[in-house]
Amino acid sequence: MDKGNFYMKIRKASQRDAVKIAKVHVDSWKSTYKDILPDKLLNSLTYEQRTKLWENNLKEQQVYIAENSGDEIIGFSVGGKERTEKYDDYNGELFAIYILEVYQGKGIGKLLLRPVIDELKQMGINSMIVLVLEDNPAKYFYESLGAKKIDTLKIKIAGVEFKELVYGWENLEDVNLIEG
Repeated sequence: MDKGNFYMKIRKASQRDAVKIAKVHVDSWKSTYKDILPDKLLNSLTYEQRTKLWENNLKEQQVYIAENSGDEIIGFSVGGKERTEKYDDYNGELFAIYILEVYQGKGIGKLLLRPVIDELKQMGINSMIVLVLEDNPAKYFYESLGAKKIDTLKIKIAGVEFKELVYGWENLEDVNLIEG
C-alpha cells in the first residue's frame, strides 16, 4: 500500500505479537470510545491485562496485523464462526478490527478485513456479521463496505446500557473492498 510515503504490511500474528496487539487494543479503545464508554472503564484498561487476553486469543484464533515500515503494529483484525447462533443466514463474524487513531482513514481497515474474509471462505463460510456500538463511527465503515443493519441489541458495559448494531453481509463476495 502506498499512500504518499506510507508502507504497510499485513501478516498473520504470532505469540510474540501479543504485547504489541494489546497496546493497539488499549490505545484504540481509549480513542474510539472516548466519548462513548465510561471514563472509569477506559482508564482501567491496562496493557498487561490485554496482553494476557491476546496470548490466549492467539492460541485459538487467527489474528491478522498491520505493520508500518518500522515494524510497529498499528492495527489488527480477527474473525471466525458466528458466536451467537442467532442469525441463521450468517455463519461468520468479524470479532474485532482496531487501528490506531493516527492511521485510520488510510485504507488499512479494508486491508485487515481481506484475510479474515479469505479465512472464512476457506472454512466454507460465505456470510458474516459484525457487532458495533451504535455511537461508534466505525458503523459508517461497515456501511461503506455494503453491510446491512440486521438487528439492534441492548447490552450493558460497565453498568451502562448501550445499543449495539448488528450488521451483516449475506454474501462475502459482496463486501466492497475495492479501493476508492
